[in-house]
Amino acid sequence: MHKTLLLLLLVCFNTHSFAGKVSGTVYDEKNLPLAFASILVKENGRGTTSNQEGHYSLDLAAGNYTLIVQYVGYAKQEKKITVETAGLKLDFTLLPQQLKLNEVVVKSGAEDPAYAIIRNAIKKREEYRTALDSFTCEAYIKTLLKTRSLPRKVLGQKIDSATWKQMGVDSNGRGMIFLSESITRIAFKKPDKVKLEVVSGRQSGTNGYGFNFPTFIDFYENNVVMMGGQVAPRGYVSPIAENALSFYRYHFVGSFFEDGKEINRIEVMPRRKYEPLFSGTIEITEGDWRIYSLDLLLTKESQLELLDTVKIKQIQYEVAPKIWRTKDQVMYFTFNQFGVNAVGNFLNVFNNYNVTPAFKKKYFNNIVVRFDTGVNKKPVTYWDSVRPVPLEPEEVVDYKVKDSMFRYQRDSAFTKNYRDSMRRMQGKISVTNVLWNGFTRSNYDPKRWHTLQWNGLLRQTQYNTAEGLVLNSSATFSRAYPGIKRELSFTPHVRYGFSNGHLNAWGTIRYNRRSFWWDTKNTADEDASFKLSNFSISGGKRVSQFNKDEPITPLFNSVTTLFFNRNYMKVYENYFGSFTYSGGTQSGLKYKFNLLYEDRLPLDNTTDFSIIKYSTQKFTPNYPFEKITGQFVRHQAAIAEASFEYQPGQKFAQFPDYRVPLGSKYPTFTLTYQKGISNILGSDVDFDKWNFTITDQMNLKLLGQLSYRFDVGGFLNDRRVFIQDYRHFNGNQIVLASQYLNSFQVAPYYANSTTASFYSTAHIEHHFNGLLTNKIPFFKRLNWNLVAGSNAFYVNNNNNYVEVFAGLENILKLFRVDVVGSYLNGNKGQVAVRVGLGGLLGGKIRFE
Repeated sequence: MHKTLLLLLLVCFNTHSFAGKVSGTVYDEKNLPLAFASILVKENGRGTTSNQEGHYSLDLAAGNYTLIVQYVGYAKQEKKITVETAGLKLDFTLLPQQLKLNEVVVKSGAEDPAYAIIRNAIKKREEYRTALDSFTCEAYIKTLLKTRSLPRKVLGQKIDSATWKQMGVDSNGRGMIFLSESITRIAFKKPDKVKLEVVSGRQSGTNGYGFNFPTFIDFYENNVVMMGGQVAPRGYVSPIAENALSFYRYHFVGSFFEDGKEINRIEVMPRRKYEPLFSGTIEITEGDWRIYSLDLLLTKESQLELLDTVKIKQIQYEVAPKIWRTKDQVMYFTFNQFGVNAVGNFLNVFNNYNVTPAFKKKYFNNIVVRFDTGVNKKPVTYWDSVRPVPLEPEEVVDYKVKDSMFRYQRDSAFTKNYRDSMRRMQGKISVTNVLWNGFTRSNYDPKRWHTLQWNGLLRQTQYNTAEGLVLNSSATFSRAYPGIKRELSFTPHVRYGFSNGHLNAWGTIRYNRRSFWWDTKNTADEDASFKLSNFSISGGKRVSQFNKDEPITPLFNSVTTLFFNRNYMKVYENYFGSFTYSGGTQSGLKYKFNLLYEDRLPLDNTTDFSIIKYSTQKFTPNYPFEKITGQFVRHQAAIAEASFEYQPGQKFAQFPDYRVPLGSKYPTFTLTYQKGISNILGSDVDFDKWNFTITDQMNLKLLGQLSYRFDVGGFLNDRRVFIQDYRHFNGNQIVLASQYLNSFQVAPYYANSTTASFYSTAHIEHHFNGLLTNKIPFFKRLNWNLVAGSNAFYVNNNNNYVEVFAGLENILKLFRVDVVGSYLNGNKGQVAVRVGLGGLLGGKIRFE
């Protein structure tokens, strides 16, 4: 009886709560659909947004309501409705806003009325920026990316037909390649505490979480940042920034009345091209001077880099008396570079604002994004019930087709037919794969996943004066353990020098954490990523550079040796064994411990062959001749090393079974201690060496980005130190730039190496990111950016070095060219040019 009564009450409650669906389409005056129009329920503040085709839907309990529909540039419309059990279809037709121009006597040279309005808005900016001490809300986020055309190759990488099919594009390269939606709860408390709780997320064709981070765009900030600064690190000047009048021109378009309030529409125009500025319209309320809505555009002339255009539409509404927040925000973008023509949008719909929340103690901590354990496991019926924006027909198809393919792939991953099919798709191993491209082969068995990765032989071939032509081969064999989210791998190396006839072979075993696409289980342990650390064991006989940082790569050394008679790389052989253990803690502390044993053997030059001979240029010995007068004697070294890295204030995103660092506003500190242990396994070394490093990147917005690295260190004990264990300062003597912020671009490789009790180094560079060069007529069109800085080290009065440099980066989005001048021990050194990678794409490339 009680169960029957309870069931009846539940049915009655559900019938009352979701009595009817209100749906329809929002049109303009030409009967064309209005995409992303805002629909708000006046009585409860709930709302939705129309989709690309103007369709909307709302689930409402039975009762009387007033629906308010808004669209930037159109007159707001209200309709009273009565919701019953049956669905209600209700369309809206919005008319362009009829603007009224106040009677203004415009005299010659008189100021446009817009300027007075903007000045008032600027005065109120700080008040509205800090109006709330705290708030919570809920965001629906939908992200869409479609290609209009796609080449068969992008940046030299071929896209095969199977990849096209998996991406979801047709034979012409058109299709939806990314679609996701999510529900995220947002909490904020002054001055800068934020927490996001991702309730649900989905991504078409995967079991991923989708794009879950709201694209907060606050025009009350002086500097407007979009997508975490990824679109443009400098940000953009708000039309109502404190100094906006120096950047923008304004024109009063007219005003209109809504709800008894006068709204002023103002056209925003940049004063200069190639500045980080918006163009478009912004609507400001009369009297209280707050943002009502905006429709702003960024183009290449706004210093957009990767994207071609970005259009932002935003509607504000009153969430509490005299408190306004963003209701709807959509950011459209276009991309047409490298042969890829694509369009997309980020849609954010904010609901359920609470401007007086009560947070639990320690609610705000170093976890700023937390994903619910069932974030990607919600059924389709759930999304149909919570989604405030109806899916478009092509989105429905995309979800249906790609999700079906993913489920089939996942469910059939255990079947023999699927494994056989995937193996066949890997193709045959060709001579080209073996010699140049390399290849990867997997057995596609989720229970016993094995993978072989082969590195192309010719890509590893090198030449040096100690070994002559060197042939390297390496491969990695991996075994996955999905149940414990671990992977065991073995990488053997074989190296043969044709001139000295030496064969070297060594290998590395690694036991690391990783995730697997077919694994649908979550540990729900937020500390799992710290409880499982990684380790590796290596051993054998190998060839190493005297400086373990390898200041010159084998490829570059091969070129300088064969064509310029310069054998900069200095190497020795060693029998070795090494054990490394690494991990981290919840606070963000990373640690690594290493034990190394080397039996070090000298290598002398065995060939003087070069393609181009220079009578005045002779090869140098194969040891750091600038520092030691002769070849070292064979010896043994047992070395223990401990390294600790910590960044205070580190923030994290907590996924259901792992944690990802998101960075911090503070620098990163690293402490390393190295102990040379004598009389263990015949070890001849005896020293204690330490190093402390501070690194950081500071985004100064419009002023650019400042990066620095400072080191101090020295030898507490140098009773027996061999050249391999000196403190080496990473020099560079070739035209190609070495690693920025960790090397000296025109310093010698070993001349300044030391065993001093104390030394210090400094690296600092400023990326102007368009500042200054956007004033130069030619450069502002090229988006070549200025970079400048200095590198220095100091050991004592007889061993010190300073270099200063200035250059241009972002050349073809990839390259950087610097002019460097140096001073060694107080004396003027050389002036040289260095060419490296830097800029939008080049700055992201890392060589391992």
